[in-house]
Amino acid sequence: MLTQFKFEKGLQKAIERLGYSQATPVQEKTIPLSLEKKDLLVCAKTGSGKTAAYLLPILQHLLTAPAASNTGTLALILVPTRELARQVHKYSQTLAQHTPLTAGVIT
Repeated sequence: MLTQFKFEKGLQKAIERLGYSQATPVQEKTIPLSLEKKDLLVCAKTGSGKTAAYLLPILQHLLTAPAASNTGTLALILVPTRELARQVHKYSQTLAQHTPLTAGVIT
């Protein structure tokens, strides 16, 4: 279950609204390591849940880390195509909709 990871309330609300109840295999293996701030190199099929596997720990960290001294960029995700950038941006907005976090996309 994705609830086993004990994300902040706003993230948990988004997870529930998306109807995610069961973590995918890639999420089960990577989210705990990501929450421990481990570096990962992950390869899995399209639709396996990779985006949530890295976005959720990033958002969790941003919500729980001490406030940064400035309000500049706190996380940067690089992707190889414009289409994937838009897709990741939209998904990050969906996951963060019940939090004070915002995201932008530059192509």
